Parts: sequence; structure tokens; C-alpha cells
Amino acid sequence: MKIVGLTGGIGSGKSTVAEMFSELGVPTYDADSEAKGLMNRSKVIRRKLMALFGDKAYNKEGLNKPFLAKKIFNDEALLEQMNAIVHPKVASHFRRWVKQQKSAYVIKEAAILFESGSYKDCDLIITVTAPQVERIKRVIKRDKSNKERVRAIMKNQWSDKKRIAKSHYTIVNTDLEKTRQQVAEIHTEILCYRQ
Repeated sequence: MKIVGLTGGIGSGKSTVAEMFSELGVPTYDADSEAKGLMNRSKVIRRKLMALFGDKAYNKEGLNKPFLAKKIFNDEALLEQMNAIVHPKVASHFRRWVKQQKSAYVIKEAAILFESGSYKDCDLIITVTAPQVERIKRVIKRDKSNKERVRAIMKNQWSDKKRIAKSHYTIVNTDLEKTRQQVAEIHTEILCYRQ
């Protein structure tokens, strides 16, 4: 079974593309959602994050996302420390998930596929792109965020150019019908490539 990494910068439309693959019957794993879930469920992660950030890392609802976001907003070293706690757990969770799948290939959707090093576990990689202006607009609308915050997140992610150079496929996500077409073509190609 092939592992296909699906990545792209914030607001590029990774989740939309993952959903399109899912509609074609491809099992998809959302690493970012799983990371958030594990940060709430795992006692080990909880203990380590509280050691790193203090008691305010969690509140009655669970993970204190606004507090953590503020802490790592402009602190690359702290972000790396947090990722070093969370990513190994997500990687082992993903490996267990893959073993349960019965398909020609699976999709692993991850915003920081390259940055975390998990691209090394993928057979093929798809990068989703969209113009930066469009991406910023999408994120502001989706997250009720602001330009400054979105740009700060983008600054911590690889550029499209850098991602594309290490990818097998690129999906330009500016028009949903064209995106769906690209997904269908890549899906067919991966199935043929497997033969």
C-alpha cells in the first residue's frame, strides 16, 4: 500500500482536496486533527506540554489553544519543542491506522509534512497551492483571524516553491471544478503507477 502525503500552506485548501480523494474511496488521515485530538487524549503529551508551557496549557475544556497559540506565535524554538513532543505520537498513531486500511493507497494530510520530516515516510507527495492573497482571505474568513496572524503562520511554513520542488504532483486550487479534475487525474495515475 502506498502512502501519499498531501500538504500545502495554510489556506491552500488541503482539506477540500483530501475530501475529494475521500469521495473517490481513498482513506484519508488528517494529521493536524489527530494531533489536536492526541494533545487532549494522551496523558504523556499532556504531562510534557504542561512541563513546557506550565499549568495554563490546559483548562477545563482540555487543550488551551488560545494560550498555546499566543506562546508559539513568534517563538520558533518553542514551536519546535512542542512539535517534538506531539509529532512522534502522531506518527505512531498513523502507522497503526495504515495497518487497518485495505486500499491501493492512503492519503496523509499534513500542513507541515516537510517541516516535521514525516514526508520521508511517504511514497508520493502532492502539494496544494493557491495565490497567497486568496489563502489569506480564506483563513481570515474560516478562523476569524487577521492578516498579521496568518502571515506569521505562513512565515513558519515552507514556501510553495520549496514544497513543489520536493513533490510529485501539484494541485492548483483556485477553481473547485478544475481542482476536482486534477484530483481525478492524479488518482488514476497513482492507481496505474501502482501496477
